[in-house]
Amino acid sequence: MEKKVRVRYAPSPTGPQHIGGIRTALYNYLFAKSCGGEVLLRIEDTDQTRFVEGAEDYLLKSVEWCGFEFDEGVHKGGEYGPYRQSERKHIYLNFVQQLLDKGLAYYAFDSAEDLNQARKEHEALKQNWKYDYNTRMMMKNSLSLPAAEAEEELAKGTAYTVRLKVPADTNITVNDLIRGEVTINTKELDDKVIFKSDGLPTYHLANVVDDHLMKITHVIRGEEWLPSAPFHVLLYQMLGWEDEMPAFAHLPLLLKPNGNGKLSKRDGDALGFPVFPMEWHDQKTDEIYKGYKEDGYLPEAFLNILAFLGWNPGTEQELFTMDELIAAFTLDRVVKSGAKFDPEKAKWFNQQYILQKSSEELAALLKPELTVEISDEQLVAICGLMKERVGFVPEIYSKGLYFFENPTAFDEKMVKKKWKEASQGIANDMAIIFENTSNFVATELEALFKNYVEEKELGFGVAMIALRLSITGVGGGPSLFDTAEIIGKEECVQRLRANSLLIESLKG
Repeated sequence: MEKKVRVRYAPSPTGPQHIGGIRTALYNYLFAKSCGGEVLLRIEDTDQTRFVEGAEDYLLKSVEWCGFEFDEGVHKGGEYGPYRQSERKHIYLNFVQQLLDKGLAYYAFDSAEDLNQARKEHEALKQNWKYDYNTRMMMKNSLSLPAAEAEEELAKGTAYTVRLKVPADTNITVNDLIRGEVTINTKELDDKVIFKSDGLPTYHLANVVDDHLMKITHVIRGEEWLPSAPFHVLLYQMLGWEDEMPAFAHLPLLLKPNGNGKLSKRDGDALGFPVFPMEWHDQKTDEIYKGYKEDGYLPEAFLNILAFLGWNPGTEQELFTMDELIAAFTLDRVVKSGAKFDPEKAKWFNQQYILQKSSEELAALLKPELTVEISDEQLVAICGLMKERVGFVPEIYSKGLYFFENPTAFDEKMVKKKWKEASQGIANDMAIIFENTSNFVATELEALFKNYVEEKELGFGVAMIALRLSITGVGGGPSLFDTAEIIGKEECVQRLRANSLLIESLKG
C-alpha cells in the first residue's frame, strides 16, 4: 500500500517571504493536491536571534491572498503538532541523546574565541579550516578530552554544542527527483552543530526529526538547500530511518531578469518591480517594500506567474486556473537551471486575467480604491470600456480619469498638432446638438456627429479630435460616444463649451 503523500512548507520567520518562498509553498501545494495528498505549514524558528515580529502572520495573509491553503500547521493545528519548532524543544533532546549514546555525535566545548583562533591559524597557512574528522581531535570536545574531563565540563555547566560525528571519506548519495543522483563525499562536509547551547536544535536536526515524525514523504525546497541534503541523508541513516526517508526535490533558483545572480529581496526597489506578494513594512528600518497585491496584480495572475517560474506544462497553454495547475503539475516538468524573472511577462499575465473578468467583477475590485462618487452602473460601464486598455485594475481610474472628473490638463502634443482653427467652433456646435438631443446614448450621438460632419463637409479626424480633446483632454481612448454616454449629457455639454475655450487660449 502506497503512503499518502505529505509535504511541508517550512519557512523561518526571519522576514517576509518573497516570491521565491511563495513559489516553493505553491509547488508543494500543487504536488500534494495532484497526488491527493496533504500539505502542512511548519515554522522553523530555532534561530531566535533572527526572529522578525509579524513575519509569520505576513506569510499566512500572503498565501490566503494567493488563493491556496495548508491542510494543517501553526495556524490551524493538526495531528502532528505542535508545528512551531520552538514549541517542540522537548522532542529533539531525545534524538540528540540517541546519537550521543551511539557515539555518532559528541559534545563540543569550544568557545567562539577557540573557533576563531583555529580559523586564523589555518588562514595564516593559506588553508581552509573546518571542524571535521581532520581537526576534531585538535579541538576541545568529548572526543579529544579524557572522559572524566569531559564529564567534569558538563557537570560544571560549561557551555557546549553537540556536533554530528561525520565519517571520513564516505560517499553520500541524494536521489533528487529533479536533478537525479547527487553524490558528495563526506570529505566535503563538516561536523555540523545539531544542538545549541540555548537548548534548541539547529535547522539540520530539527527538520529531519520533524519530517520523520510528521510523516513527510517528499521534501520540496529551494536549490540553496541542496548542499545540506547529504548531511540530512546521513542523519536519516544514523537515526535508523533510512527506509522511511522522504524523496527530495530541489527547486531552481529565481534569477534576476538579466539572468545574472539570484533574485534578492532588495532587487524590487532597484529593478522597479515587486519581489513580495504583499506590501511589507520593516519596523526596524521603517522601509516599505512594494507588493504585487498593492501594485494591482490579481491573485490569479500572480499564481500563474509563480507557477511558470521554473515549471512548464509541456504544452502551449499559459493561463491556468488552480484546478488546471493541480491537474497539470508534475515534478518532472520542473527545470534544473535557474528561472529568470520577467517583469514584462508578469504584466502580460495580469492583463490576460483582467480581460477574463466581467465588468462587474472589475468594478467591485476598483470601487474600494476610489475617492470620488460614482454610481455602480457608471463604474461597471467604465470598466467594460477600459479593460482592454489597462494592465492593472487601478489603471482603469488613472488612465480613464476623464470618466471621473473634468480634465484640467490637455495633451500638449495633440493640441499643437491636431487642434485647428475650426476646432473650437466644432466643439461648440456639437455642444448645442448634444444639448438638444433627448436620447443621449452612444448610437444616437455617433449618428448626430456623422450627420454634422457630412453637412458641414468637415474632415472626420479634425472634428473627432475637437470633441475628444474637449471631453477627455487626451487624444486617444475607447469609443468617444460610449465615453460620452457614461459621462452624461450635462457634463459633456459643459466640457465641450468650457474646455474648447480653454484649449483655444492655450493654443493662442
